[in-house]
This record gives sequence, structure tokens and C-alpha cells, in this order.
Amino acid sequence: MFSSRRLKATIFHYFHFLVLMGKRKEESISKPGSQKRLRQEYTDDHSDESNEEENSQSSADSFSSLSTEGEVGIIESIQLKNFMCHSMLGPFQFGSNLNFVVGNNGSGKSSVLTALIVGLGGKATATNRGSSLKMFVRDGETSADISITLRNQGRDAFKPEAYGSSIIVNQHINLDGSRSYRLKSKSGTLISSKKEELIGILDHFNIQVDNPVSVLTQEMSKHFLQSKNEGDKYKFFMKATQLEQMKEDYSSIMKTKENTCIQIEQGVERLQELKQLYCEKKEHYKSIGFVNDMRNHLEDLKHKMAWAVVGEMEKEIQPIREFITAEEGNTEKFVQKLEECQVKVNEAEEKYNAIQDKLIRINEEAQALHPQCTSLKADVQARRKAVNETEVVYNRFKTELKRLEKDDEQLRKRIAELKSSANHISEPKKLERQRKITRLREQLKAFHDEEIMIGQQMDQFQQAIYKCKEEHARLMKGGCDLKQALDAKQKQLRELKDSKTNTFRRFGPHIPAFLEEVERAYKQGRFKHKPIGPLGAFIHPKDAELTLAVESCLKSLVQAFCCDNHSDEKTLQQLMSKYYPRDFRPQIIVNKFQSKVYDVRHRGVHHPEFPSVLTALEIDHAVVANCLIDVRGIETILLIKSSRKAREVMQLNRPPKNCREAFTAEGDQVFERRYYSSAYIRPKFLSKDVETEISHVEKEIESKKAHLTASQQHLYSIQNEIRQNEDHLQGHRQHQKKLQIKVRTTNAEIADLENMEEHQSVDIRTLEDEAKENKSKMESVKKDMQQHSRKMEELKNILQVAEKNFEEMKEQINQVEEIAGPIKEELNQADAEVETSKRHLQHYEDKQKEHLACIKRYKELLAVKEKELEEKMAQARQIYSERLEVSRTVKSLDAEMNRLRERINTENNRHGNREEIVQLLSLRCKLYFDHLLRIRACSGKILFDHKNETLSITVQPREKDKGTLNDVRSLSGGERSFSTVCFILSLWSITESPFRCLDEFDVYMDMVNRRIAMDMILKVAGSQRHRQFILLTPQSMSSLPTSSRIRILRMQDPERGQRTLNFKNRNDKEEDQ
Repeated sequence: MFSSRRLKATIFHYFHFLVLMGKRKEESISKPGSQKRLRQEYTDDHSDESNEEENSQSSADSFSSLSTEGEVGIIESIQLKNFMCHSMLGPFQFGSNLNFVVGNNGSGKSSVLTALIVGLGGKATATNRGSSLKMFVRDGETSADISITLRNQGRDAFKPEAYGSSIIVNQHINLDGSRSYRLKSKSGTLISSKKEELIGILDHFNIQVDNPVSVLTQEMSKHFLQSKNEGDKYKFFMKATQLEQMKEDYSSIMKTKENTCIQIEQGVERLQELKQLYCEKKEHYKSIGFVNDMRNHLEDLKHKMAWAVVGEMEKEIQPIREFITAEEGNTEKFVQKLEECQVKVNEAEEKYNAIQDKLIRINEEAQALHPQCTSLKADVQARRKAVNETEVVYNRFKTELKRLEKDDEQLRKRIAELKSSANHISEPKKLERQRKITRLREQLKAFHDEEIMIGQQMDQFQQAIYKCKEEHARLMKGGCDLKQALDAKQKQLRELKDSKTNTFRRFGPHIPAFLEEVERAYKQGRFKHKPIGPLGAFIHPKDAELTLAVESCLKSLVQAFCCDNHSDEKTLQQLMSKYYPRDFRPQIIVNKFQSKVYDVRHRGVHHPEFPSVLTALEIDHAVVANCLIDVRGIETILLIKSSRKAREVMQLNRPPKNCREAFTAEGDQVFERRYYSSAYIRPKFLSKDVETEISHVEKEIESKKAHLTASQQHLYSIQNEIRQNEDHLQGHRQHQKKLQIKVRTTNAEIADLENMEEHQSVDIRTLEDEAKENKSKMESVKKDMQQHSRKMEELKNILQVAEKNFEEMKEQINQVEEIAGPIKEELNQADAEVETSKRHLQHYEDKQKEHLACIKRYKELLAVKEKELEEKMAQARQIYSERLEVSRTVKSLDAEMNRLRERINTENNRHGNREEIVQLLSLRCKLYFDHLLRIRACSGKILFDHKNETLSITVQPREKDKGTLNDVRSLSGGERSFSTVCFILSLWSITESPFRCLDEFDVYMDMVNRRIAMDMILKVAGSQRHRQFILLTPQSMSSLPTSSRIRILRMQDPERGQRTLNFKNRNDKEEDQ
């Protein structure tokens, strides 16, 4: 059916022409002979009077009042992808009035025009470029895309609340010939994918891409001008002016009328109904006379509308005033809460400072004890060495005393033997005996020297054995420690391997069973909310290098659980008692469960280079995140991989805002004035790569096994060394005994030889002197032994005291360290309390600021609304001075006013019949065509035969006989192109469309015809600035005048080897998808 918008456009031209006719009738009153010329115009369509030129000119200028830019339907831009032989064209930004698309052949000008037809829903056959859509897909590609942007502004905009000021039409063409639409708003939001929506938009904007007047291609123009069939030309005219559609509509109406008449004749029984319908129509007819009443009613509605707006604004302002009053009353509560939070912060800081001072004193005490411990250890070692040395000397004197006692006994026996012997010996034997005695004494001296050397070596072996035994004891203790560490690592390895099937096993082998118990208790209704934990199972470091830092920061919180209330906490404690020893249960945190993570943007630390713990983690559960924020303040802790950089950020410079501490990749903790090294070497719970962690633990196990093996081997070597030294000591003792035997034997031999001189008093006296000397030596050795014995006892007593002092010092240091451990935990807890108190204080400070800012915003809004209310009241008083009490809403009043306006407009826009419209539009087209030909001193006519539905065009060039009119096929190429432009401009003057496209309108024109045609187009475009013109030409447009309403889009030259379309024969048409 013929759309209402297009019908209105056609009726608009009809009434516009009536106005022109009225002007011509008024002129006929003042000018003699004008009446005659007017009759000739109606009776003779081929007249050549000058008034026709004037009237057609007035028709051309009739739109000069519409000189503003077009608001709806004009093309803002177009872009092509893989379309025809072009991989990418555009986007082309078109001006709102006159556009020239220039470029050499093959550059894509006609592709743009073809895309415009296809992109706005036209069929492939309408482009004269192909019989199917798939022929427009570039060779070698699977699809093509067309994007067209239409302007959508002003009061005639189409669904402006959805599309905005522009409508983007995207069409996707597949290789199989199918196509799909995507209609988007100016912001790119998809509004619809239905073709019916596109048809509604085109109908609303009065866009007809298949209308040759809107988009005229080269082939269509050539076919029209060279066609021998005048019926085809008439169809072209009817289609261009939309009269053909109107004809079909009127035919349908007449047919309906005939059917209705037949039904009336056949249905007498419906006479009463028809009479009632007649009365209704009659009443409707009478209603036309009440237009003034409707206008008066509309004016009254305007008055009510003005004061209804005021009333609604007053109702809108009242809640704002009440809100401001209520919020100002709550300000005192925020002040009181801030004071309470400040008191808590001060108390927490005092507690923290007290604990910190206590820890500092303990650390100082421990530091002071370490040098004393080292000194006592060195003293014990020195005392032990002195005792060993004194013991060795004492044993040496003891051995010497035994030897001297044996010598004394032998001397006494010899003297007795000599005194009892009375035999005399000869002189030679005496000399021989003396020589033998001398030789034996020399051997005896050598034995004594060797015995002293062996004693020294025995002392060395004893010292070596003592040192080896100390090393042996140390290695035994180290081996036990290594074995314990190895057992712990093997246990960790088993837990890691178990965690491959159940990740919760990383937090302990009993955790899966415990969690199942919690799940059962929850299903039985023992929990109000299911506890969450262990918390470490819900957090994942984004950067694996920071895993140890996160674990060092959270410490035992990784294994903690979170409950919503204290009742659930008690139930969880009962369940834990079955799986955990009392002193080794994980921490339970009571924190109200919330579905959203706290907003910590204002109190969290923000650093351009380093993340906070909160931003460095992916946390699966909001409750876990909120729990860590409350308990540990993870939003205020930075993670800095380098310890040097951490010291620089936290200690050399002022710490970043809201930052209270930082952790390094090695797990070290950095404060503004303190630095604690980490006790962790590798992460235990949070590592993502279990296989890698297993590999590391296996390597550590292998390393500890190697260390244990090496320690055992070293222990074995020490044991062997001890055995060897003991063997050497035993050998030297046996050798010492043998030497002692040799000494005794030699002394006996000497005594035997000396006994043979018993009668010689000299020898007896010598032996007696030796015995006496031996006695004195024995006394001296006894005194030395007693002295060294007393010294050894004194040194042992001193050693015992030193060892006791050393053990007491070690115990004292251990006690201090044991005291410092809980205090550190207490300090961390106090630090957390300080941070929690500060966060609460900051939270309420932020809430107070937000509260005051909210009051300020509402006061500003109230001021704006009150000012707006004053303006609306002033406007209302201008419309109607006395205030009206209106009970209806603005929306209902506006709807009624719109209905009244539409009804008034409908009554004012009553129009004539189809034949009058066809005659008037045909006459206007003929006048304007003749006027345009005369610009070039030519003449011509358009002959309409509406009865036979034919149209013929004749043109007389200026250099030929003016009495002869020629068919356009006998004209030259330039004259035929100029005639085409004149005819198209004539059709433009009687049709409505937001844009007009013309392809290579000047292709066969010479310079003169091109210049004249260009001037005509510029003039028409200048008088119709509310419409858009897109002209395609291979000519250079450098001679065009400079104007803001003229835009030239220059196409790039075609590439070499550019692929062409695989066109089919027109007889092989395929139906568009």
C-alpha cells in the first residue's frame, strides 16, 4: 500500500502547485492577456510562453525558505569491505548538501552507488551490476560488508530515544547470496536485526533506493533516453513521481468500493448498520466545523500544561527538602562515631607502642647476652684445653716416678751385691767391663730420649682423640637434625602428591575429612551459614614470584576459617576438636558474610609500579576478601620483589599513602623503621604449580639425603680416625713398655757388670751417689706430681664453673628468645588492631565526607530545581497569569494535546483526487524541463498521454531549425547527457526524497554543456539545502566555487591487477536473499 508519509509528500507538491496557480491567477488580473496564456497552459501542453519559465523558476525557488540543513534521512557516511573488486573503501563522510565523488574509471565511484542501493535493502537487479547478491562479494573472499550512516535529527527523527542522532545500517552479504542486517544507534548499540525495522526507517524517511530519481545509474539513464518505447518512459515517470503506487492504491480503493456496493445491494438486512455508519461519517464531517473549538480547547490545555509542569516540579522538590533535613540531623551521629573511633585508635597505638618497647628491650637484652655467651664458650674451650694439658703432664710425671722407683730398687740391690762380693778380677777384664758399662749407659740414654719422644707423641694422639670425639658428638647431633628435616620433607612430599587429587590436602592430610564433616553438619542445619576455609584454598597469586611474599604476609591466616556468627564458631570449634590438638587448631574469624567485596579505593594503597596484596590476588569468594581486609589489611600492604627497592620505597623515602608495610619476594617484612627477615624459604600452601613444588621438594629431599650420607660418611671417617689414633696410642704404649723393659734390662746388665767390682770402694761409692741422686729425683718428681695434681683439680673446678656459666647463659638466651616469640605475635596482633582501628576511623571519615558531599549535592540540586521552578512559574504566568489547580499529569495533557494537533492537522490537510494530482505534477515537470533547456538556448517538450500511459521527450538544439523537434536518440552524446540532467532536475522538483544520487551525469558533455549543467545543479542544491546531493563524475571538480556546503570526495586510482566481479548473463538472474 502507498505509505502515508509518501502520500503526504505528494500532496504537499499538489498544494504547492495550487499556490503557484493562485499567484498566476492574481497576476492575470493585473496583466492584459495573461488569462489567455493561462488557458493555453491547460489546453496546450506544448506551449512555449515566457510565463512558463517564470512560473517554473518560482517553483525552483519555492524551497529557498527551506535553506537549513536536512535533519533526517541524509547519508552521513558509507564504508565498504570486500565489496565488488575493492577490499576496503571508505569511510566516506558526506556533506549535508552538495557532494561530488570524483575519480578515474575503476576507482570505485559506481561501487559506492551500488552499495548504497544494496545496503538500504535494494535488490541486486536494481543496480544493473549483477543478478545476485553473491556476485558483489570480492573474488577470493567469503563475505562482504556495507555500513551506511543516516542522519536522524529533529522532530521527524525515527525513534530518537533508541537510535540517537544517527542510524547505522550494517549489511553482511555471504558468498551464498544471503544477507543480514544490523541496525545500530549512534553509540554503536545494536537496536534491531530485522528487515522490517529497516523498511520502517526507509518509509519514515521517504527513502526509495529503487526510485531512479533518488538513485540514477548510468545504465538506467541510457536505457531511459534511448528507449524507443514511450510506454516505458511513462512508466519511468510514474515510478519516479510515485504516481504508479498511487494509481495502484486508487485502483484498490475503487475495487473495494465496487465490492462494497455489491454487498450493499445484496445485503438489505444491513441497511440499518449502514445508516448508522452514514450518521457516524456525517458527524465526522460536521466535526470539521469544530476545528476552532478544538483549537480553543488546545489553548486551554496549554494553560493547564504550563501550571501542571509547575505543580510536578514542586512535588519533585519537596522530597529533596525532606531528605536534606533528615540528613542534616544525622550529621551529629557521624561526629560521635568518629570520636569513638579516634579513642580506639589512640588506645590501640598506645598498646602497640608498649608492646614494641617491651620487644625492643628483650631484643636488646638478647643482643647483649650473645657476646657474653660467645666469651663463655671460648673460656670453656680454653679451660678444657688447660685441664687436658695439665693431665698429660701429670701422667708423664707419674710414668717418670715409676721408672725412678725401679731404678732405685736396682741400685740398692747392686750396691748390696758389690759389698758382699769379695772376688778380685784381673786388670784386662776390668777395662773390658768398663767399656761395656759405658756402651750400655749410652744405650740407656738413647732409650730415655726415645721414651720422652714417645710420651710426646702419645700426648698428641690423646689430643687428636679428644677433638675427634667432640666432632663425632657434633656430627651425631647434626645427623639427627638432618634426619628430622628429611622426615618433615618426605611428609610434605606425601601431602603434595595427595593434593594432586585433592587440593585441600596441602593444608593437612585430615582437611578433606574435616571439610566433609563440616558439610554434613551444614546439611543437618547445625550452621546458619556454611563456614568458609581454609582461606588459602580461595586465594591465588596472579604473579607466581610473589607467592612466598603473600604466604609470609598472611602466615597462619592461610589455614584459617571464617564464620558468619559466634554460634557457628562454637559449632566449628566442636568439630575441630576431633581433628586438631587443642593448641594446634587453625584460627577462626567471625565476620558477617557479604556478597560484595568492600570498596577500599579511598583507603587502599595505590602505587604505579607495585601491587598491593589485594590487587595481586585472585580471590574466589567475597567473604574471603573481606575477611583478609578486616583482619590483615591486605589493601594497605605492598608487594615489592626486590628487597633493595622495598627499603628504598618504605625507608629511604616517605611510604606511599595508606601503606603501612611491604613484603619482598623472599618473604622479608619491611616497615618504615624496621626490617624482619623471613623464616620461610619456599611457599607451602599457595603455589599454583604442584608438579614444580613436588619437584623442588624431591630435590630438597635428595639434597638432604646427600647431606645425611655425607655426614654419615664423615662420621664413619671420624670413627675410623678415632680408632686409628687409639690404635696408634696403644702401639706407642706397648712400645713405651718395651722401652721400659729395655731400660730395666740395661740397668740390670750395668748393675751386674758393676757388681764384679764389688771390692772396689770407688764403684760402690759411685753407685751410692747414683742411688742418692735417684732418690732426689724421685722426691722432685713427687713434688711436681703433687703440684700438677693440685693444679689439675683447680683447673677442673674452674672448667666446671665455666661450663655451668656457659649452660646458664645458653638457657638464659633460650628463655629470652622464647619470651620474644609470643611478644612478636602480640606485636603483630596489636599492629593489626591499630590498622583495623585506623581503617574503621578512615571508613567513618569517608562516610562523613560522603554524607556531607551528599547534602551539598542535594542542596545544589535543590537550588537548581528552585531556580528552574521560578523560571517555569514565570513561563506559566506568561502563558496564563492566574494559577490553575491541575489534577491531570503532564504526560496525559501532552498526549491529549498531540491528539488534538494531529486532528487539527488532519482537518487542515484535506486534499483533492488522484487525477488532479497527476495533471498538476505532469504540468510542473513540463514547465521546469522547458525552463532548464532554455538556459542553453534550447527548447523541448515532454508529452504525456495519461490515457494510453505513454511519455515522449523531444529536444531542439539551438543550432538547428527551431521548427523541428528531434527525438533524444538523434542528439549527440553531450546533448543527450544535458537533456538527461534537465529531465532529472525536473523530476527532482516534483518528488520528495532526503537525498539524490546521480552517476556520471556529465560523461558525454562538452565543456559548455558541462558548465551549464553544473551551474543548474549548484543552483538547485543551493535552493534545497535541506536535501543531500551525491554526484559521481570522472571529471576534475577544481573549477567549483569554494563553499562550506560543497564537499569533494576524491577516489584513489585503481590498483594494477585489481580483480573484477564474476558477472553473469542478465538472463541468469537469481532471486535476492
